[in-house]
Amino acid sequence: MVEPVLKAVFPVAGLGTRFLPATKALPKEMLTVVDKPLIQYAVEEAREAGIEDFIFVTGAGGELFKSHFGPAAGLEEALRERGNDEALASVLDCLIDEDHMHVTPQSRPLGLGHAVGCARGLVGDAPFAVLLADDIILARPGGLRQMVDAYGETGGNIVALEDVPREMTARYGVMDVEEDLGHMVRARGLVEKPEPKDAPSTLAVIGRYILQPEVFGHLARGEKGAGGEIQLTDAIAATIGQIPLHGIRFEKRYDCGNRLGFIEANIAIALARDDLRDSVRQMLEAYP
Repeated sequence: MVEPVLKAVFPVAGLGTRFLPATKALPKEMLTVVDKPLIQYAVEEAREAGIEDFIFVTGAGGELFKSHFGPAAGLEEALRERGNDEALASVLDCLIDEDHMHVTPQSRPLGLGHAVGCARGLVGDAPFAVLLADDIILARPGGLRQMVDAYGETGGNIVALEDVPREMTARYGVMDVEEDLGHMVRARGLVEKPEPKDAPSTLAVIGRYILQPEVFGHLARGEKGAGGEIQLTDAIAATIGQIPLHGIRFEKRYDCGNRLGFIEANIAIALARDDLRDSVRQMLEAYP
């Protein structure tokens, strides 16, 4: 029986340069998709998967995450007095108990692997999840929930995958497939940002991971990979042979780290909501 995954790491220290000037004073993970910030979608997905402890690796603006997921007594009281139960529920639903919310800084932007490594002291020797709020995965059950269920059967490390055009492999970590089981894939290797001609497949790693704590030992070496950064995929790849690696395929993923993906996510989520679907369709039909 595998040890349960109860802790999740949220790397939220990126500069968000693609969204400047909006991200000059606001972390990109606080940008709003319809009516919730990106980070809240990730936290809700983690909660659905059974996560109990939420670890935010932050840069400048870290206090905003504490404020968003913490109590707002004045606002809550005002909403109660006005009888605005729907708005009050939306505020209360996003709260994280202070004993289960942890914030730790990433002092320098040295890559995703470095950001995850900054959480080592809070994660300890337990398996943990990593969620990148840039990626919204529309799935039922949620993306991390599906991965946790698969983890219960396979153990080891698990990553989320998306099949991408071959010309895009240089943007991602790419799985070297040993066995393709359809929704699940077993890996023999993992390559960070390969050129299209060298890519072992077109299955790209996207922003959800379930990892064993042994990954921290490889991250602690500080070895730089593609782009001169400490790459999380390199550390995962280094454990293959000792720890099995599987991937779970997803189809409806929106990359909110770029402007087009962000716009697509807003449209997709609005169309998935009963209170917005018809109006949004009428609005879109008005454009040539």
